[in-house]
Amino acid sequence: MTKNILTSVKVFIAFFMILAFSQSGFAQRIPDSIRLVQFSGVVLDGSNDELLPVPYTNVIVKDKGRGTFTDFKGFFSIVAAKGDVIQFSAIGYKTVEVMIPDSLRDSRYSLVQLMTQDTFNLPETVVFPWPSREHFKLEFLAMDVTQELEEIARENLAQEVLENGRSKVRVDANESADIYLRQQASNYYYYGQRPPMNIFNPIAWKKFFDAWKRGDYKNKDKKEN
Repeated sequence: MTKNILTSVKVFIAFFMILAFSQSGFAQRIPDSIRLVQFSGVVLDGSNDELLPVPYTNVIVKDKGRGTFTDFKGFFSIVAAKGDVIQFSAIGYKTVEVMIPDSLRDSRYSLVQLMTQDTFNLPETVVFPWPSREHFKLEFLAMDVTQELEEIARENLAQEVLENGRSKVRVDANESADIYLRQQASNYYYYGQRPPMNIFNPIAWKKFFDAWKRGDYKNKDKKEN
């Protein structure tokens, strides 16, 4: 029986040595410098005390041509290697770079990244449907409008017809959803930057002067009285 015990001990020692050598060889085949980690975190707006999430922030692994972006709540998750430089960029914010530590022992790494707003004003751009004003004049003068078409357009654009349509036609569910989504998209479009001011909108000023010339404000005061 003692012989069987010694044989079992030898087999166990041999198995342990084989397992140790296999693990050592596997560790040598995968250096620490290229071991991958699951890099996750949240991107927040650190310009004030509210710490709001910054959605759709670009999270790029620098010099490797791959990356991801944060969701609506500012969360992201990407596979990266130790020593990689991660670049965070978003419209209206300063670009930030963070390096994953080389001495990281765990296969996961988490981070709460704060972004600082970087507001800048772009030059004004005016878009015309024609290449130049002279070309517009030529097209406008060459336009052939018959008297019948002009009369139909005048009837369709009459103020009474437009008011009647606005008061009787109701907004259905699809139009309500479309209006709401457009408002949300407009808010997201100017998120993190200064929204445009309507005081400099020439179309709004034209509508105001037209209403003033028609006497809409006087008629409104009479109706209220």
